[in-house]
Amino acid sequence: MHPDNELSFAGNFLNMMYRVAEPKYKPNPVLEKALDVLFILHADHEQNCSTSAMRSVGSSLVDPYSAAAAAAAALYGPLHGGANEAVLRMLDEIGTKEKIPAFIKEVKDGKGRLMGFGHRVYKNYDPRANIIKRLADQVFEVTGRNPKLDIALELERIALQDDYFIKRKLYPNVDFYSGLIYQAMRFPVDMFPVLFALGRMSGWLAQWAEMLTDKEQKITRPRQVFLGSGRREVSLLSQRQ
Repeated sequence: MHPDNELSFAGNFLNMMYRVAEPKYKPNPVLEKALDVLFILHADHEQNCSTSAMRSVGSSLVDPYSAAAAAAAALYGPLHGGANEAVLRMLDEIGTKEKIPAFIKEVKDGKGRLMGFGHRVYKNYDPRANIIKRLADQVFEVTGRNPKLDIALELERIALQDDYFIKRKLYPNVDFYSGLIYQAMRFPVDMFPVLFALGRMSGWLAQWAEMLTDKEQKITRPRQVFLGSGRREVSLLSQRQ
């Protein structure tokens, strides 16, 4: 579908995704607002993996398309842009609220991972998660309630009352609820990293443009400090087979 310049960025994206034959597509204002908020909350912040890749590759003075491709490749990794997909798989694996205590026990025993909890920067409750949690209620009023939400809410409630997770500062992050919203809006799970890239692209390009105007900018070359090999037991040559 061709873009409609009378629509907002988020509204136009929905138009290009879902318009079929109607002469004028009118996006649902709740979904349009939700998508706009999600794009903002998923914008790059600090030197995360993909932003760092944009700067590192861009420092060679390559064109912005190549640098953005490198950033997108970094975002495609399951530990970065695939985080909320992992949350959905975890909720599917749990299946019902009744199985949550057993799942929590497996996590504490080191037999599983609690996806969507914890963050490298936010050591307390991720402020973005609070916003997305409220957003989910608004979206589900339009799309219908995602059955995984009840499992997610109960999982969050139990985890936030458990000293094991509290001591480790494992609180819900931005990925915990965002996948539920995207799924409710009928985006394929494989497309989640694309949605993240849309939100991050303006920040990536800002990083790239900043380097061009920085007279002190040099090509990225991180230093390695070799600390030597660990102790190794080596048999005498005469004793070897």
